[in-house]
Amino acid sequence: MPDVFADLVGQDEAVAELRRAAGAAAAVLRAGAADRAPALVAAGPASEAASEAGDTEPGVLDPSTGMTHAWIFTGPPGSGRSVAARAFAAALQCTYGTGCGECPGCHTTMGGTNADVRMVVPEGLSIGVGEMRALVLRAASTPSGGRWQVVVIEDADRLTEAAGNALLKAIEEPPPRTVFLLCAPSTHPDDISVTIRSRCRVVPLRQPPAAAVAEVLVRRDGIAPDVAQWAAAAAQGHVGRARRLARDPEARKRREAVLAVPRRLTGVGAAFDAASALIEAAEAEAEASVSEADATERAALETALGAGGTGRGAAGAMRGAAGQLKELEKRQKSRATRAQRDALDRALVDLAGFYRDALTMALRAPVDPVHTDTAALAGAGAQKWDAEGSLRRLEAVLACRAAIEANVKPRIAVEAMMLALWKG
Repeated sequence: MPDVFADLVGQDEAVAELRRAAGAAAAVLRAGAADRAPALVAAGPASEAASEAGDTEPGVLDPSTGMTHAWIFTGPPGSGRSVAARAFAAALQCTYGTGCGECPGCHTTMGGTNADVRMVVPEGLSIGVGEMRALVLRAASTPSGGRWQVVVIEDADRLTEAAGNALLKAIEEPPPRTVFLLCAPSTHPDDISVTIRSRCRVVPLRQPPAAAVAEVLVRRDGIAPDVAQWAAAAAQGHVGRARRLARDPEARKRREAVLAVPRRLTGVGAAFDAASALIEAAEAEAEASVSEADATERAALETALGAGGTGRGAAGAMRGAAGQLKELEKRQKSRATRAQRDALDRALVDLAGFYRDALTMALRAPVDPVHTDTAALAGAGAQKWDAEGSLRRLEAVLACRAAIEANVKPRIAVEAMMLALWKG
C-alpha cells in the first residue's frame, strides 16, 4: 500500500509541510509519557512573535517549525482539501509518524474506522451548533490509541455563526492531545471567521495540473491514457470529476447536454427552456444520488421504532415516532437540496469552461482549451462575440454560481444567467 499522501495530487509543498508536522508530533509523543505530552500551542500572531523572539516555552511545540493544534486546508474545488486533511490525520495516527500507509493507525484512519479520528461531512446546507457542541465535547476525551484525538471538518465554510463560536472556544482552549483540521475554499471571512483563522495554520492547496491528474487516473484507476488526458482537462484539475467523466457514461451525457446550451440560446423562450432543462437535470441527478440512501435510512429508523411489530405496544410506539420520522425527513430534504446544488454547480463549471475557451481564443492566448471536443464551437463563438462579449458571458455564469451560493433560488439565478448569455 502506498503512503497516505499518495492520492494528494500535485501538492508537493503541502505534503512536505505536513510530513514535517507529523514528524514533530511523533517526536512529542516519544519525548514524554502519553499522559504528560506537552500541549500544542496556537499558530496565531502572538505565538509566532514569541518564536521569533526565542521565548517558546521548553517542552511546547514551536508552531513556526513543527506542529500546532489547529489547521485550515484551503484551495479550489478538486484541489484535495479533504484528501489532505484525512491523510494528515492518518500521519498523526501513524505508528512511525510518517504516514507509512501500512501500520494499523494509517489503515484505520484511511478506512474511516479509527476511534480517535472524527470526520464531519455535512450532508445539508450548514453545520449546526448542536452538532458542533457534541463534537467538541467528544473531542475533549483522551485518545484511546495513545496518540492524538483528531477532528476533521470538511466544508467548514458551512458552519453557522453559533457553530463557529462553539468551535472557536475549543480552538482557543484546546485539550492537550486534540488536533482540529478544517477544510474551506479560502480564508476569506465569508468562508471562515477571522477569529478562527487567526488561531490556525493555513495550508494552501493549488489546482493540480491536468497532466498530474491524468497520471493518477492511469496509474490508480487503470484508465486509458487518452481518456485520462481528456477527462483531466475537461474536469479542470478536479480529480473526482475527472474520474467520474472517465468512468461514467451518464456523467459524459450530462456534460454534453450542458455544453450544447450556447447553441440553444436563440431567443427568450429558448433561454427559459434551457434554464428549465438545466434545473431539471440537476434535480434528477440529485434524486438518483440520494434516493437509495433515503429509503435505507427510513426503513432502518422505522424498524428501530418497532414498525412491523405485532406486540401490544407496537402500534403505540409507531404513533409516538412521528417526530423522529419528521426530523429524518427534514435532514433528508436538506441533503437533497445540497445534492441538487452540487449537481447544478458542476454543470455551471462546465459552462464557464466553454466561455473561458471562447475568451482565450478571442484573445489569441497561448493556452490549451478546457473542452477540446467543443473547441470548434468555442472558436465560432469567439469570432461572433469577440473578447468583450465572451468575457460578459463568462461573468454571467460566475455570477450565477455566486448567487446560488448566496441562497438565491436556483431557478431564478439560472434563468437570469440564460437571458444574460442570450443578450450577451
